[in-house]
Amino acid sequence: MSATSTTVRIRPRRRFTTPAVLAFTGVAAIMTYCLAPFYWMVVSSLRRSSDLFDKTPIPSPWSLENYRAVLRPGTGFGRALLNSLLVAGITTVLTLVIAVFTAYALARLEFRFKNAVLAVIIATSMFPGIALVVPMLKLFSGTLHWVNTYQAMIVPSMSFALPLAVWNLTAFFKQLPRELEQAAMVDGCTPGQAFRKVIMPLTAPGVFTTAILTFIAAWNEFIIAVSMVNKNSMQTATVAISRFGGSTGFDIPYGTKMAAGVVVTVPLVVLVLIFQRRIIAGLTAGAVK
Repeated sequence: MSATSTTVRIRPRRRFTTPAVLAFTGVAAIMTYCLAPFYWMVVSSLRRSSDLFDKTPIPSPWSLENYRAVLRPGTGFGRALLNSLLVAGITTVLTLVIAVFTAYALARLEFRFKNAVLAVIIATSMFPGIALVVPMLKLFSGTLHWVNTYQAMIVPSMSFALPLAVWNLTAFFKQLPRELEQAAMVDGCTPGQAFRKVIMPLTAPGVFTTAILTFIAAWNEFIIAVSMVNKNSMQTATVAISRFGGSTGFDIPYGTKMAAGVVVTVPLVVLVLIFQRRIIAGLTAGAVK
């Protein structure tokens, strides 16, 4: 009889080294720092009005009265959410259309002072928004008559979103070798067809990431919206939250503000969680597949 020998592989135990422990501790600290305000906002929104200043980490008993107060008919918060969606959506689409063509031209064309143009584009995003409110308000109210219109919120939001979008997409287009367009044109494509059928599919992660970041910035925008709009039917969700009133002139409705903040934040959280792989791919991956 022949004896058969079996080899048993023993997996080595993981050893928690000092760098790994420090990295894990740092990540945990950053997550706690970032998520603690949102957690407390959710907890506060689920408290009753009489328990609003309770400091327990879990509401007991929990209540939905704040959400009912925010979403009930007549508050105008539903219309404000629709306005935010409309403004953020149009801003994102127009910003992407302009940024894609601008970034492609800056990445492919060779001309003098190209780096200076890129520096000026990114420098325009350094201006504080509050410093531009007064000249824009004078322009929109006196010359263009845009106060209390959607374009009064969309155009300034585009001006703030375009520099970062152009900068990100320019860096992404520069990673693509020029041989891709040349090979496509050798196969019979026109420059426009090469751009549409070859370049755009390869840059989809970068374009998608830019779209998500632009939408989040436009959705959260407050300074322009509160300055250019004073009609309740035109205000966005962020402005509506700031204008929530209590039962008296000196009463601050913390509960309803917390509930409205959760309603405004949750769609962005869900959006990022659904498309997190695409966002990471656009931020880290190369364009050449």
